[in-house]
Amino acid sequence: MSHSLVYLDHAATTPVRTEVLEAMLPWFSTRFGNPSSTHRLGREARVALDEARERVAATLGAHPDEVCFTSCGTESDNFGVIGAWRAQRAGGRHAVLSTPIEHKAVLAACHQVVREGGTERFVPVSRDGVVDTDAFGALCDDALAVASVMWVNNEVGVVQDVPALTAQAKVAGALMHTDAVQAFGKIAFDLRTLPVDLLTISGHKLGAPKGVGALFIRRGVTLEPLLHGGSQDRGRRPGTENVPYAVGLAVACELAVAEREAEVAHLAALRERLESRLLAGMPDAVIHARGATRAPHVTNVSIPGTDAETLLMALDLRGIQASGGSACQSGAVGHSHVLEAMGVAPEIASGAMRLSLGKLSDEVGIDRAADVIVTLARKARGLAAV
Repeated sequence: MSHSLVYLDHAATTPVRTEVLEAMLPWFSTRFGNPSSTHRLGREARVALDEARERVAATLGAHPDEVCFTSCGTESDNFGVIGAWRAQRAGGRHAVLSTPIEHKAVLAACHQVVREGGTERFVPVSRDGVVDTDAFGALCDDALAVASVMWVNNEVGVVQDVPALTAQAKVAGALMHTDAVQAFGKIAFDLRTLPVDLLTISGHKLGAPKGVGALFIRRGVTLEPLLHGGSQDRGRRPGTENVPYAVGLAVACELAVAEREAEVAHLAALRERLESRLLAGMPDAVIHARGATRAPHVTNVSIPGTDAETLLMALDLRGIQASGGSACQSGAVGHSHVLEAMGVAPEIASGAMRLSLGKLSDEVGIDRAADVIVTLARKARGLAAV
């Protein structure tokens, strides 16, 4: 039996947009030069790379020399946290500060700091996943090198007050990094007025290919490189630059900013429709972080008495694709560190599904997904009761 595809995993990845692909194609074929070469093909590639950097910077409110192209959000997070800590440890700032609901890229970077002789601090979150700014501020002192807080959580969609948290870090003289992978294109910001020092974005969440991201590094901020070799990107990230992917990221960023207001309104309406339909069919369903400010494209729902892994497999067989949480946590369905940190009971967390919306979402798909989820959940409960 065939089913039309309903893709509800945009927080994991998005399809490459046609405009992005078309802009990239020449740099894979006839315009293949190395941007470090001085001949015509090399100069063409250098111009394209510089223009891509300028275009990405413009979408952020940054200077071009503040944009460092990377391979992904994970690399940007590691560079932002570990690179900043290494650059400051000689000055006596040995600590990093974060939250227990961060992406694993940031949590693992904090753990690496500890392995290298530093200390890690974590500020707890509320049951809705919100960081208390006062508690955060209390952990900011002259031993703190860098603080890192994800702007929009990738599992539950909660939005943190990054401007307020940044102000707290600045009082202590610490650097502030934010993982804005899920925030870019959903939340308006301008780095000319938001004083974060370091900010991560990832291309494949925006309609660019997997394998490209960027780290904003504010002028005056020094990071110790993670890679060693050539002098590319002023020595911050040695290695031949990925010109076609940089070009693609630039186009994706421009589209995300240009379409943000309309996209946010569209996705917010679809998410409300989805949640309302699920709650109508399953009144005891739990929508995590519902009491907090959330980005419009993510909802995380638990249906008591069901197992998420089983439900997700059944949904996949019916052409409905969703996830149990972060796509980086393969095999970890039902064991979300985010829900655990929010105090969600294990028996509720085991039934949690992340449904994330985007360009492929529409009312027809939302209605079909909600109806199938309710039907399958009722069936699962009925079997469990036997």
